[in-house]
Amino acid sequence: MGADMVLAQNVQPAAVDTMHVPWWVWAATLGGLAVLLLIDLVIVDRKPHEVTTSEAAKWVCFYVGCAILFGIGVWLFGDAHFAIEYFTGYITEYSLSVDNLFIFMVIMSSFAVPSIHQHKVLLIGILLALVMRGVFIAVGAALIAKFVWIFFVFGAFLLWTAIGMVRKKDEEEEYKENAVVRWVRKLYPVTEDYHGAKMTKKIDGKRYLTPMFVVIIAIGSADLLFAVDSIPAIFGITQDPFLVFAANAFALMGLRQLYFLLGGLVDKLVYLSVGLAVILGFIGLKLILHALHEYHLVPEWLEINNWMSLGVIVVVLAVTTWASLAKAKKDAAEEAESEPA
Repeated sequence: MGADMVLAQNVQPAAVDTMHVPWWVWAATLGGLAVLLLIDLVIVDRKPHEVTTSEAAKWVCFYVGCAILFGIGVWLFGDAHFAIEYFTGYITEYSLSVDNLFIFMVIMSSFAVPSIHQHKVLLIGILLALVMRGVFIAVGAALIAKFVWIFFVFGAFLLWTAIGMVRKKDEEEEYKENAVVRWVRKLYPVTEDYHGAKMTKKIDGKRYLTPMFVVIIAIGSADLLFAVDSIPAIFGITQDPFLVFAANAFALMGLRQLYFLLGGLVDKLVYLSVGLAVILGFIGLKLILHALHEYHLVPEWLEINNWMSLGVIVVVLAVTTWASLAKAKKDAAEEAESEPA
């Protein structure tokens, strides 16, 4: 009865531990991200070309370096506590993005996107994702600030997602056009072939969409679905909207180059989905424990701190990556031995 009385009360959310971020810091951060995008547009997209592994590696190092510098800035001008939250959130979002790359590859293959235009498709799709995730973050932050029970919802959703990832890990992934893509095809005629990087093409006086437009819609809508998993996950690490946005933005900024760098390596990370399921389940449990703590249903010591979260996430990713690469190496050796001399 005591627990029911507590739950029946109008529990006020505890003060969320957030940074005091002046408007000009938000403006500077958004401006810096815009500059990075402009640099990418001017240097990489100035002339459409097939991105090489070497070029992709340099850009990945550049964006990861920018993310690290940002975290160091949070540490120096904010607090070590918030810096750990940022780095934990960034690593989580980046690792989730690696799993999402496989879906991008399936979409690109399904639509037969020319190599020289793949970078542009990813760039536009990720710009759309940044806008959509910004909306998700604003809504999530508002809900967390007002309702304690939302942590139960986020936590249960992540646990359900984790179970679903484990169940689907052995299924072959095929791209099926979602409702948004089917709706676009129904409303507008689409040409059979690509016409360079053009989104539309006028043929016999009639305006057609090109497959380039449709594949961008497919990438953007897929990113929206990914946000449904990733936004609750990072809110389980930090409730600071500024850090949530920054971690998502930097993870997305390097996603395009990571796509070209990893290539077929994504197929070798066979245990990555299991590792991510463990991480999402862990964060879901953390959210539920946090909500129980807010309702005073568990002792104060039963909380998962930031250092523990960072440690668990790093260890799980390291173990699953090592196990995946070891299995790929073993399978390759067995295949070589089975081949006739």
